[in-house]
Amino acid sequence: MSLQNTAVAPVDREYEITVIRFFTTMAVVWGIVGMSIGVFIASQLVWPALNFDIPWLTFSRLRPLHTNAVIFAFGGSALFATSYYIVQRTCKTRLFAPYLAWFTFWGWQAVIVSAVITLPLGLTSAKEYAELEWPIDILIALVWISYAIVFFGTLIKRRTSHIYVANWFFAAFIITIALLHIVNSMAIPVSAFQSYSIFSGATDAMVQWWYGHNAVGFYLTAAFLGMMYYFVPVQIGRPIYSYRLSIVHFWALIASYMWAGGHHLHYSALPDWTQSLAMVFSIILFAPSWGGMINGVLTLSGSWDKLRTDPIIRFMIVALSFYAMSTFEGPMMSIKTVNALSHNTDWTIGHVHSGALGWVGMITIGSLYVLLPRIYNKPKMYSISLITTHFWLATAGTIFYIVSMWISGIGQGMMWLATNPDGTLVYSFVDTVEFSHFPYIGRAFGGSLYLSGMFVMAYNCYKTLKMPEGKPVDVADPTDHEPSVDKTSTAANV
Repeated sequence: MSLQNTAVAPVDREYEITVIRFFTTMAVVWGIVGMSIGVFIASQLVWPALNFDIPWLTFSRLRPLHTNAVIFAFGGSALFATSYYIVQRTCKTRLFAPYLAWFTFWGWQAVIVSAVITLPLGLTSAKEYAELEWPIDILIALVWISYAIVFFGTLIKRRTSHIYVANWFFAAFIITIALLHIVNSMAIPVSAFQSYSIFSGATDAMVQWWYGHNAVGFYLTAAFLGMMYYFVPVQIGRPIYSYRLSIVHFWALIASYMWAGGHHLHYSALPDWTQSLAMVFSIILFAPSWGGMINGVLTLSGSWDKLRTDPIIRFMIVALSFYAMSTFEGPMMSIKTVNALSHNTDWTIGHVHSGALGWVGMITIGSLYVLLPRIYNKPKMYSISLITTHFWLATAGTIFYIVSMWISGIGQGMMWLATNPDGTLVYSFVDTVEFSHFPYIGRAFGGSLYLSGMFVMAYNCYKTLKMPEGKPVDVADPTDHEPSVDKTSTAANV
């Protein structure tokens, strides 16, 4: 097919863009939906009457829906959009099997809608990050295999000699999540919407958390680092600070993360040596995580003034700051003595959301602000002031959330560990619930701020689409890395 006949817009003549537009739009929509559910369930813990005595609206059923909506619907749609865009731009070729790419869009949206229907009905496997039942699991597997075919097919047909590092992160994410999903979802169906895991006891727990933590390691970390390694250099206007460091970051991260899942099972039936191994690798992960963070932040070297004028860069740098904080906190919490205080408390919830709101949310929002004008051929986003407003709402919301959870979680841990001389507990469970009441208000308030920022983003995106078309500002090509790594690389407009 002649490229000139495919579309009118300039970017469409070069790449498969329409599917990226759809994924980008749905990322914003699902972000609002998922975070709205999150604010609602956070409010339920403050005011339990918000359950309304309706089974489908109880916290226990909506909490996994919130998780699926923000991670897989919001984050997943953004990852599909950005990975499809990045692999085309850095490989200088159109997507392989575009019809299969469209299947990944409609299939993924079908998965999310299925989650919206089944989870409030209580149809769940009850596995963290893998709650959906077996028929939906099969659809997820088909979508993911199709995703792999499209992505790796595009890499194979590339017109560049070098595979840019962002694509390595996306590739590791796609392969690992396929493996984790298929193994963790192995089950024996007993009805159309009920099944039992083929694993049992401590083995099932280990498989679940091997999966669960690597969902964090590869879905929520490696994949979004792929986003970071492209869009941070693009927005700053210069190549990544150290291309060598990005390669070291990649191999060290993926080699270490796979071993860390057992830190969720301290003081369990899991063998002690397995718990200790997971703790050691969790601590090791601190090094590559901070190496990647430093690499992203130092890309600003010589351009620090852009932090004052560009709120998109602020989103990205603050995202990397929360990435650093989360990847310091996580290894510390994996130490068994610290874990005795933090495990099963709101401290863990705070840690998760420092990564989810601070790292994943902010790098996604920043990347979408860069991506949207380019795929719709607009010169820029409609309003920089609205992006600034969104930044402060998101930042304040994240801080309110995690500080509230730190206070609640550390208080819970200390109260649960306190014993009288005769060995009885000093505090009852009701005492800890009463203690957490005001921190829970802080959490609901922080979540509300973050959600309000998403509405600001949606309005800004809508107004951007209404703008007349124009050529985006030319920026540096992030693939123009150190000549010593790839002497054939040349600068080009992105």
